[in-house]
Amino acid sequence: MAELNLKDVAKAYGEVKVLSDINLDIQKGELIVFVGPSGCGKSTLLRMIAGLEKITGGTLEIDGQRMNDVPPAQRGIAMVFQSYALYPHMTVRDNMTFALKIAKKSPEEIDKAVANAARILQLEPYLDRLPKALSGGQRQRVAIGRSIVRDPKVYLFDEPLSNLDAALRVATRIEIAQLKESMPDSTMIYVTHDQVEAMTLASRIVVLAGGGISQVGTPLELYERPQNTFVAQFIGSPAMNLMKAEVTGTGAQTTVRTAGGEVTVHAPSGDNLMGATVELGVRPEDLTIADDSVKGFVPFEVEISERLGDVTVVYSTAQGDEGKQMVAKLPGIVHVKRGETLNLTAVPEKLHAFHNGTSLHYL
Repeated sequence: MAELNLKDVAKAYGEVKVLSDINLDIQKGELIVFVGPSGCGKSTLLRMIAGLEKITGGTLEIDGQRMNDVPPAQRGIAMVFQSYALYPHMTVRDNMTFALKIAKKSPEEIDKAVANAARILQLEPYLDRLPKALSGGQRQRVAIGRSIVRDPKVYLFDEPLSNLDAALRVATRIEIAQLKESMPDSTMIYVTHDQVEAMTLASRIVVLAGGGISQVGTPLELYERPQNTFVAQFIGSPAMNLMKAEVTGTGAQTTVRTAGGEVTVHAPSGDNLMGATVELGVRPEDLTIADDSVKGFVPFEVEISERLGDVTVVYSTAQGDEGKQMVAKLPGIVHVKRGETLNLTAVPEKLHAFHNGTSLHYL
């Protein structure tokens, strides 16, 4: 399987810049997920790797070979699209063998490749069926199988689950994870707008926003140590709460004052930040109801309460912060009423602080 290197890669349509300064090294055997909001350029970047979009700046290398001007068919890449792109008049077997026959592979090679892909994807019972006789999840497996039989250097997935309903999305996501487990040396790049897919599938996640890379890291790194406020609020559901605060103490740890009081953040800061306005971040699931002996730092008056069984999600409006919404994710046994004031707090290890949008950990 292959290693990919993107160096200062850029894409523009005329005067409109879509992507710029994309620098990324993908190791052999990784499952990399490109994630970001609609229009951030993640599918465009995938298509540039595939050769379906021209690179207008920088260099793409696969196993050390420059690929900018190499035709798609010669890059050793297989791509799975969100539309299954199956031939409706062909059986599953014929859909999977079509590219191999075009490549003039021997019947023995073709039979072996199809048998292997069908075994991995559990498609043996369906090989002689037409696509119309399959479920959406089964059709997507056939599309993936069509890629496997080609034995590519790199697999590209462009939002492959977007056409499936919620239950099938979960089932097919598990199947893709199992596929990667069965092919540990395969290099895969997966595009999605769904951060749950990204968190559950990825070796590393590439968060794209504003035409560039916001952060690269493992799912846990992005969740526990977001580099900026965009990543902090994009990764995690519900999104991280952000509230205005003033720095009142600097050093190895930082003390800030919110509308509810002072709190310590386990992040370093220099003397130049004394008195500066920062954003204090805390995830909804890290907020807890403090006992009466502890003063919470989050002024929280219940506006809406959603009891979901295992959790109770509570919404409020942050005091003195331009009507910004606050969310707390509390245990399901907690029962609160509209208008009730909660005394919320969190341990310092779970708090984040951002200055001009950047985490204090990265300043």
